[in-house]
Amino acid sequence: MGTFKSKILIYSLLLGSFPTILIGFFSYFIAAKDVEEKVNEGNMHLLNQTRMRVEQVLDSMQRTALQFENSSLLKSVMDSKLSGQDFIKVRELTKEMFNLQTQTILNQVYVVNLKHEWVVDLNSLKPLEGMNRAEFDRYLDTHESIFWAAGSGEIPQTANPVETDHWNSAEQTATTLRLVHKLPLLSKSAAPSGILILQITAKDIRSMLEPVNLRASQYILNEQGEAFLSPVQDRKAYRSINGEVFARIGQSGEPQGAFHAESEGNKVSVLYAKSDYNGWTYVSVVSLDKVTDQMGNIALITAAACFGIIVTVLIASWFGSRRMYSPIRKLHEFATNVQPQQTDDNRKDEFESIRESLTTLAVSRNELDQQMNSQTVHLREFYVLKLFTEQISGADDQYASERYGFPTGWGSLGVLQLELDNLQQSRFQEQDRELLLFAVSNIVSETLPVEARFSPIVLNHSQVTLLTSKEESAEAGLAMFYETAQQIKANVHEYLGLECSIGISHPFKRLSDAKRAYKESGAALKLRFILGSNIIVRYADIEDQGNTEKTVYTKLRLIEDQMMLAMEERQLEQVEQLFQLYLDKLLCKDGFHQEHHLLLLQLASRTVGIAQEQGLSMQQVWNGEEELKHLFRLQTRTEIASWFHSRLFKPVIGILEDMADKQFVNITRRIVDIVQEQYGQDISLDYCAAVMNFNPAYISRVFKKEMGVSFSEYISEYRMNIAKNLLATTEMKVSEIGRKVSYTNISAFIRTFRRTFGLTPGQYREQLNSEEGKE
Repeated sequence: MGTFKSKILIYSLLLGSFPTILIGFFSYFIAAKDVEEKVNEGNMHLLNQTRMRVEQVLDSMQRTALQFENSSLLKSVMDSKLSGQDFIKVRELTKEMFNLQTQTILNQVYVVNLKHEWVVDLNSLKPLEGMNRAEFDRYLDTHESIFWAAGSGEIPQTANPVETDHWNSAEQTATTLRLVHKLPLLSKSAAPSGILILQITAKDIRSMLEPVNLRASQYILNEQGEAFLSPVQDRKAYRSINGEVFARIGQSGEPQGAFHAESEGNKVSVLYAKSDYNGWTYVSVVSLDKVTDQMGNIALITAAACFGIIVTVLIASWFGSRRMYSPIRKLHEFATNVQPQQTDDNRKDEFESIRESLTTLAVSRNELDQQMNSQTVHLREFYVLKLFTEQISGADDQYASERYGFPTGWGSLGVLQLELDNLQQSRFQEQDRELLLFAVSNIVSETLPVEARFSPIVLNHSQVTLLTSKEESAEAGLAMFYETAQQIKANVHEYLGLECSIGISHPFKRLSDAKRAYKESGAALKLRFILGSNIIVRYADIEDQGNTEKTVYTKLRLIEDQMMLAMEERQLEQVEQLFQLYLDKLLCKDGFHQEHHLLLLQLASRTVGIAQEQGLSMQQVWNGEEELKHLFRLQTRTEIASWFHSRLFKPVIGILEDMADKQFVNITRRIVDIVQEQYGQDISLDYCAAVMNFNPAYISRVFKKEMGVSFSEYISEYRMNIAKNLLATTEMKVSEIGRKVSYTNISAFIRTFRRTFGLTPGQYREQLNSEEGKE
């Protein structure tokens, strides 16, 4: 018997130990390989993130350069021969160049005019002959119109024989990276007339290459396979690696890959990714020590697991040899596998061990049931959400209701949709809306019994509740839903101090119609545009109106045109009055119940268009997507009127008034210059209007507003002052003076002079002579 027990024990040990050791070896090698692949995958992900980060900066520079190149300011100065006297143009140009730094990390910008031989950078205007001309000539020799160039610093102001040599990326470390645009960009036949250079420091690029993993080193190879941004010592260390990377890309044609290499006696893992953007190759060199450390941990864990399994097999074999094929032994082994921590040297009674295991299973099941119960609330809300989004078929209605503990055997169903009104007039802010809606859901849950409702949810900035009623009649069910809405509305006001509006759908019987009912309750809420806030609306109240809506678009369009005319004339009060009339037409019972926001968006678009026609950018009057979202969230007439006044009408009219004031001053100054320069010629208001390309009536109003006198009065007074000065300082005849100030009729000249000064020209000269004789 002892021999048999020994054989069984040895056989059991061999049967359990050999597969365990074999599986351990295979598990180690497979896990080690997986770890290395995961490490490489993570490093490749980091490398691609670095590549996209660098490319984003380079692309931002290129888009900034194209935008600046197409600006009217740059085009105008490129045709000018700038000098120190043109400081205003230079200042405007450098201001625009400084603005480029707000869009990307630039440390220097050059605008080079080869035709007029001047250079403007962020600091000053310089003559081209005072700069390193060889650097620019090297860029002109390049065939591309847009390209990247590396350099060892800023472009020097004086040409040095040593500095004018081409920068050698194989021997030097680049300290700057330049984006070069030949001007004009689209001209292929003619020689470039200028160069635009945007410069970023190599230090900024290298800062983007710093990986999260400190054991990894990242750098960039240019199209020639040179690490042009890396220090010299790193180039030497990775020279062989760079050659291998370039060879693999050329042989395989794959844009990215990985391989093992050796650098300075250390084994490393090399990952590379070639960019389609500019042909650069991004390389990451990771020490294999990190991977080796993880593989060692895997080996220890695998060995410990194998040892534990062998020990388990030994114990099982020992007990199995004593009670071969015994049912009790099988139950005991099952119990020890379920709860192995109870198997120790002091072996317990097998039945006691089984009892403890079953007790543990029972406790675990109770804990699992408690966890499931805690998740039931969320499951119920999720089920209701699927009802409103029509993700549940009608065949599942009864089963799902019983499964989640919802009411059953209802006579009719209805949907209440609640939205909070005028948060800006309460103690809460707009960002508190979601939290307040969840609070409303809790109020609904406490107000209504479980058998009268499904779980309340928050959906699309509103609180939605699916109600049940025992009433089979639609009218009785609708009456009960209305009473429920009144109760909820009163409790919200009592507990939160907020006003709210509630929309009630048609009663229905099948859960599959919940989505339609949800839309009906939302449509009912849209009556807030007409009736105002703090209301309860049934969909039945608006259903008949929807069939009799009249088209009043023509009236709205007429009011819009009048508003736009008032905007152009900068009459804010008139615009506000017309807007109130516009709202009366828009929100009337015959109006567009389903199109309010679209028509308001159309009006806002036309208002912004008025500003754009005057040369303003949209960003000056419209904040893009946020303004659009805010417009579509407006629900009451008060909110609409307040938003249009503060966000559109008042800012746009203010900007238009500032522009009009500046234009009036310029027009008046130009007319005065024309009169003073050409007073001796036959000039008129029509002549000035033709010279300035303005309507005569318009410049007449502007001139009188600014000068206080009409154009004819001003030119007559100016000519008489000139004639008076000539009478006092020269011996010219009166007729000659009259012709000099553009009076061919001497009688008309004398009449005008006497009307102005109270004396004829002859009397004025005699008076002057008599005063000189007395002296």
